[in-house]
Amino acid sequence: PYSALEQETFDRVLQFIADGGYSLRAYEKFKRLTLDKDGLWRVTKPAFVAQHRLNAGIIVESPMLEVRFKNGRRLGKVEEGFGASLSPGDCFFFAGIAVEVERVELTDVIVRATSRPARIVSYMGARLAITATLASRVREFLADRSQWARFPDDVREWLEVQGYRSALPAPGQLLVETFPHEGRHHMVAYSFEGWNAHQSLGMLITRRMEAMGLKPLGFVANDYALAVYGLEQITDPAALFSPDILEHEFVDWVQGSALLKRAFREVAIIGGLVERQIPGKKKSGRQVTFSTDLIYDVLRKYEPDHLLLRAAWEDARARMTDVGRLAHLLDTAAERMLHIDLPRVSPLAVPV
Repeated sequence: PYSALEQETFDRVLQFIADGGYSLRAYEKFKRLTLDKDGLWRVTKPAFVAQHRLNAGIIVESPMLEVRFKNGRRLGKVEEGFGASLSPGDCFFFAGIAVEVERVELTDVIVRATSRPARIVSYMGARLAITATLASRVREFLADRSQWARFPDDVREWLEVQGYRSALPAPGQLLVETFPHEGRHHMVAYSFEGWNAHQSLGMLITRRMEAMGLKPLGFVANDYALAVYGLEQITDPAALFSPDILEHEFVDWVQGSALLKRAFREVAIIGGLVERQIPGKKKSGRQVTFSTDLIYDVLRKYEPDHLLLRAAWEDARARMTDVGRLAHLLDTAAERMLHIDLPRVSPLAVPV
């Protein structure tokens, strides 16, 4: 299975197993292999073998993050999948109030009350994105009126009004609607790429809108569509779906949020850099996060091309943000986009 592995990568993996790499080789706990006089690599201590057996195949659980004010008052908990995507200045509704993120540290999200518009907390139940095949079938149902006979009367009427006032998303088409509503300007893109890709795209588009002076206030995502709203009218949505958004805003967002640290924690545990299980007890989530965050900061500073940092970056790109589907959407958006400017909200946009 490793026949296609490049020699350089193999050497770096071996070096990591042997002493942890350039930044960690001074620590005895990472010196797990020793090259003997016969040119063979041997385990330095039998304890390393026992430690490996204790932690091999461990399942990395996702902890909850505590949402609290700076004075220590706790509001509750959010899933790490949501908390890790937050950056200082982001706002969300929680415990009946709108809060603004000051910082994310270990297993805590430090917030303060705000009057700024905020988004809704999301949970893992919405993370199972629809497949491309299912999305295509849904588009076919919407475009083929002969299929509507199986729908309830109110659903058929809803779709008919949508077709009359705007348009229905056709296969191979990216329908984008813009309209004013309650003093704000909205843009809804029916891309059918799944919640994960839409959530990431919402983060990126709002960042680009800020750079363009469009004053974004927030976004809402589901499996089928992404809705972004702000204070200024969006007249050219194609500029927001430019492929270069993955080269600029994406990198800034991932590095500015806790996504990379959380991805590194999983990579570090699976790679044996940090042990979750030790004889007689098990490290808590806070202890593991503290250890991996500390190592992450050291590697970022002294060895930014470390093998595990590269693995964490790839994991953050591929698994946490669904960058594959996102890239395909952005690459084809310009040629597939149908932009319709409406005087008011469309029927299809109401559930979003």
